[in-house]
Amino acid sequence: MVLAIADCFALKSVRNQQVVGSSPTAGSRIRRKSVREGLASDPWKHHGSRPTRVSTLPEAPLDPAKRLEPHCDEGAASLGSMLAGFDVDSPRAMKNAAIALLALARTRLLVFVALSTTLAAGLAGSSRPVADARQSGSDAPASRLSLQTRVDEQSGIRFSEGTFAVPENRASGKGRLLRLGVVVLRAKSKTPKPDPVFVFAGGPGSDITRSARAYSSSSMLNERDIVLVSQRGTGGDNRLACGLAVNDENIQGYLDPLFREDVFRPCLEDLRARFDLTQYSTETAADDYDDVRRALGYDRINVTGGSYGTRMALVYMRRHPTTVRTALLNGAVPLGNKNPLYHPASFDLAIRALMAECAGDAECKAAVPNLEAEFHAILGRLDAQPAATVVTHPTRGVKVPVKLSREAFLEALRVTMYSGERNRLVPSLLHRAYGGDFAPFAELGLVSERNLRNGLALGHLLCVTCAEDVDRITEQEILSIARPALAGDHRVRDQKRICSFWPRSVLSKDYGNPVAVEVPTLVLSGTLDPVTPPRWGEEAARHLPRALHVVVPGAHGVGGPCVVDIQQRFRDAGTVEHLDVSCTKQMKPARFQVTAGR
Repeated sequence: MVLAIADCFALKSVRNQQVVGSSPTAGSRIRRKSVREGLASDPWKHHGSRPTRVSTLPEAPLDPAKRLEPHCDEGAASLGSMLAGFDVDSPRAMKNAAIALLALARTRLLVFVALSTTLAAGLAGSSRPVADARQSGSDAPASRLSLQTRVDEQSGIRFSEGTFAVPENRASGKGRLLRLGVVVLRAKSKTPKPDPVFVFAGGPGSDITRSARAYSSSSMLNERDIVLVSQRGTGGDNRLACGLAVNDENIQGYLDPLFREDVFRPCLEDLRARFDLTQYSTETAADDYDDVRRALGYDRINVTGGSYGTRMALVYMRRHPTTVRTALLNGAVPLGNKNPLYHPASFDLAIRALMAECAGDAECKAAVPNLEAEFHAILGRLDAQPAATVVTHPTRGVKVPVKLSREAFLEALRVTMYSGERNRLVPSLLHRAYGGDFAPFAELGLVSERNLRNGLALGHLLCVTCAEDVDRITEQEILSIARPALAGDHRVRDQKRICSFWPRSVLSKDYGNPVAVEVPTLVLSGTLDPVTPPRWGEEAARHLPRALHVVVPGAHGVGGPCVVDIQQRFRDAGTVEHLDVSCTKQMKPARFQVTAGR
């Protein structure tokens, strides 16, 4: 739906150890390059020596099975692993699997960090920075920081949690104060590195502090603090939520288009009575983060993000380049990627590449020999009339009839492909739909959209995307890029219609220009990413003179032992120069979840 489900993506980064660190090599200048080692063939077209590929897509429904906060999951137990124990070619098993998915989606673990000691007591005897002693006065960042610290009994990790106050209008410094949630997970080492890792959430609209518990097991904590800050507009007393987007009395609504006036006009009336909606841009948030950095007393930081979190990282790097030691961008969203213009074309490329992979895989081809023909036959039927099916109500457990239109079907398929594990199910899911069983897709669409709408502050999403992306999309671009795709231009036109009456965030005149700064940066892309495919990783890296772009088999947010090792060595070296990525030659896609001959 959007560019990523924020903390969900961040949780996947935790699992895969997607971090950066260590000091850069002074005076070095890294040649821009893109690595595609380990791929059987290069699926990207080239213009000269530069790979290109149309790209970008909205959000993925992340698997609720291992949810660490109410609206997302860490991606570790994706739908693929959930259904691995089912015979996916059995209609009854597929329905049972869908029911299991929805049941797990209702199981949520809220992370509460009960804090009992003061920051001074918690940091007693520690060498960690608390605040810059050079700051003074009520406007100094340190004076706006309120934290308490305790040791978590379960993990043994020291947490400092509280708020940081920022003026809603940074230019005037007057008026309403926003209290941003802050969680600092303290490094395990008695002599920690002085440069922490700041993690930026995806979305836009997600509150990264809800994922704090997940980071307690990260190896990043061995030597460095991890800092999580709620981006303004995403949490606490300033969450820009749109309540009408979540309605369990209208299950069909979750399968209908989200960007409707009957949802967002009332939302606007509610929010603008309480907030100045022109003050929630990515640039403004970047300056908030720098204030937090100074308040905590850190000199330089390592920034990491996935999906929209990479946009946040890039903007922060441009506005505060001397404070950034290293950067990690997983699933890059550079400024040239105008959300949601490229969503339909990116999905087309991803589904076609997946079909080609299935055709070249003996087991998948034997199980679904006519995958592409069946896919287009499904779309033809849905053009004629929506498919009637049933889903399980998310709270009552009863069966509810719904209709699945072509648009809703493609949305459910698209979000399924966000996960490298779940996209292994797509051939079997399509085969079931071709046989008339649309229930698995409807269940997926319901679960993903409901979790998405609960998890994102949709008012914040609009405050960011209307000014920063949608306003830069031209009619000619819609006609040439979005309309020819399978999903067409419905989404971009729907969002433009809502943005036509939504307030605009204040931006710098050069906001849309590429980010080009001297920061050691590791950029990661997945070959089958339907949202931020390698084209955008290459676009980000080519403007960063000290960047390395690594493309590996995977989807939206790559990981695995090889990637973990590369990230660890990048962190240790603090530079991409001479970084060994040869292990990617052995990386292979996971097996398709199909049964030959069925």
